[in-house]
Amino acid sequence: MERFDAVVIGAGVIGCAIARELSRFRLDACVIEKEPDVAFGNSSRNTGMLHAGFTYAPGSLKAICAVEGNREFDHVASELDVAFRRSGKVVVGFTDRDRANILKFMDIGMKNGVEGLKMVDKQQLHDIEPQARGEFALYSPMSGILDPIQYTIALAENAHANGVRFLFRTKVTGLNWCAQTDEGFYRVITNRGVIQSRWIINCAGMYSTDISEMLGITGHVTKGFKGEYYVLDKRAAEGLRTPVYPAPNEKGGFSTHATITVDGNVLVGPDSYITEGREDYATSSAHLAGLVRDGKKMFDNVKQEFFIRTFAGIRWKRVDPITGKVLDFVVERRDEAPQAVNLVGIESPGVTSALPLARRAIDKMREVEDLEEDPAFSPERAGIKRFCDATLAQQRLLVEQDRAYGEIICRCEMVTRAEILAAIHNPLGAHTLASVKNRTRATMGRCQAGYCESRITALIRSELDADARDVCYQHEGSHMFTGDVRGGVR
Repeated sequence: MERFDAVVIGAGVIGCAIARELSRFRLDACVIEKEPDVAFGNSSRNTGMLHAGFTYAPGSLKAICAVEGNREFDHVASELDVAFRRSGKVVVGFTDRDRANILKFMDIGMKNGVEGLKMVDKQQLHDIEPQARGEFALYSPMSGILDPIQYTIALAENAHANGVRFLFRTKVTGLNWCAQTDEGFYRVITNRGVIQSRWIINCAGMYSTDISEMLGITGHVTKGFKGEYYVLDKRAAEGLRTPVYPAPNEKGGFSTHATITVDGNVLVGPDSYITEGREDYATSSAHLAGLVRDGKKMFDNVKQEFFIRTFAGIRWKRVDPITGKVLDFVVERRDEAPQAVNLVGIESPGVTSALPLARRAIDKMREVEDLEEDPAFSPERAGIKRFCDATLAQQRLLVEQDRAYGEIICRCEMVTRAEILAAIHNPLGAHTLASVKNRTRATMGRCQAGYCESRITALIRSELDADARDVCYQHEGSHMFTGDVRGGVR
């Protein structure tokens, strides 16, 4: 039976942030994840905004962690070698009611200590974002854009480099507290055997209430709010510099918005509606039509010629079981689970708040025991060199150093063979097609894998000496081929 000091359940952005913070200390830690890679759940299904913190109730954990995470992110992005741009954000309005609702956010932001917020008129809005439609707007210069998948991968790889293990395709089915020793420990029962750990940290996202109940913690209720998106081709982003959000409704909620991504696409969405399905990521024609209708009110290029993909995400919000009111994040340690830290209801602004929440989880452990810092900890991680971001001179040098940089595998995103190989041999040992996609952006372009998918699959097979039937797209069982046909695959 393997023994650890701490087991983190869930390899989304929160779990990977906690893993990184744990790796600062002399602890044997591991992350358990039911999927074949990190960020295969809702951490990869969101807008990718670094929120400034002007929409969350003053004094709430959401507000405090969003502001804290926002302020430190330039430094964090530099340490972890992830793309990030402090793009700002505009919340546009047309009517007196819109103005009143936007001014509420202005007031909340001031109370939360958000820097630089200001109201702008139509001309000032045009100067900030020429593509936005509106009579006035709230401008938030501290807001930013990042790739949440790349960020999660970077956190995980940095944690792994500092000694944290990642156990993929491993699902927790039970937790038993054993107090026979002075310290006590948990027996973590999984589909792959039993693990022993002194500490459990639950950040299982949509399954966090299930893990809570395994720990003996009851009373938390979560509800799924699903949102659908259109992904627009990079050509739609010409001239768009800043995410454009509509005025909030009376309850403070946003409808469809247009957000430029750090890689140059535009996301239109999300809408929001209640769902019962834990992993119901299907999109529907009715909801997508609503995205087009609402998106066109703010941004001209919401046109069919630019649509290349759709996707959906689900925010599992903690709610009051009687009133249904959305509640704050929870980071707790309870007497009924003496050596467990429980995180429930972590949704937006979860990406922005990931490291602040991770530090608070560690603080819960330090209430019980002293943690010895590891002087060998390194906060830095180097990502895969992106050929498309290099200057012509840098590209020539890369090709001279490694001829694999001279072969383009994904034409839409200009991803080279060298990048694909680096992704296949990633430190975490994740080998699905989606693992390569998430690390390189191969298959994410205009043709949506029409050209490069077979080439990437061939490289996965040759590099890993894998049978075609063992190659999965993403989730366990998502096999892409059934066998050989005349020397090829089918």
